[in-house]
Amino acid sequence: MPDWLNIALRSLGAMVYLFILTKIIGKRQIRQLTYIEYIVGITIGSIAAFMATEMDGPIYHSLIALTVVAIFPVLFEWLALKSKVLRDFFEGKATILIKDGKVLEDNLKKERWTSEDLMEQLRIKNVFRVADVEFAVMETSGELSVLLKSQHQPVTPQHLELEVSPAEEPQAVIMDGMIMDEPLSNMGLNRSWVRAELQKAGVALENVFLGQVDKGGQLYLDLYDDKIKVAEPQALKLTYAQLKKCQADLEVFALSTKNQQQKLVYQRDAEELQKVMDQVKPLLTR
Repeated sequence: MPDWLNIALRSLGAMVYLFILTKIIGKRQIRQLTYIEYIVGITIGSIAAFMATEMDGPIYHSLIALTVVAIFPVLFEWLALKSKVLRDFFEGKATILIKDGKVLEDNLKKERWTSEDLMEQLRIKNVFRVADVEFAVMETSGELSVLLKSQHQPVTPQHLELEVSPAEEPQAVIMDGMIMDEPLSNMGLNRSWVRAELQKAGVALENVFLGQVDKGGQLYLDLYDDKIKVAEPQALKLTYAQLKKCQADLEVFALSTKNQQQKLVYQRDAEELQKVMDQVKPLLTR
């Protein structure tokens, strides 16, 4: 067998076997690798390279070495699940870097971070003042977790005691100019509905890069031609505006009529409609 073909087959075999071992070890992002997994990754890469180019020794020697090295992270993960002490030893501990707006310089030196490193990581979290930070922790993955002080945290609907509609994942019903039938059927819609909505928007199907339908049944379009602006759907907002107009009309009727019985009916209906509007407002004014 020619040397080049032997190397090609060994390289292919190494890649296939590495893929199998990686599936067994599990998937993590680079930042999430533990010390053991980092060392194992380097070692496996070196063995695989040797396996692909070393043609004198039998290939199964390299396979055995790869298997033994790959077993280490699986074994250490199992041990870490059994013991907190071993878990801290293998994976390390989180380190507090900022507490109550004060940088803990000793912990910063322990992690070999400079003040520039700390400020860079804070800026990545959209934090520019150390005094605004209640708590900042360097995780075992090397990521910085930041908790702002209460007065500097973003305002949420919960802070304002507002009711909002629950978030649900929109369904992509058009991708690359093609209608996706499965997401449509999941929402109880069909192709005719999509074409009707496209006709309302004055857009050709072939010009749609992405089309998403939210839980309110509104279709949002992103076109290939970025120069064309597609207006956002207004059906829900128009529905709420119409309800508001009806409620205002009932109050006007109640004020304008001289018949006491009709006045009471109009006032009662206006109050009932207002209650309904309060309930549906989070759904119609998103």
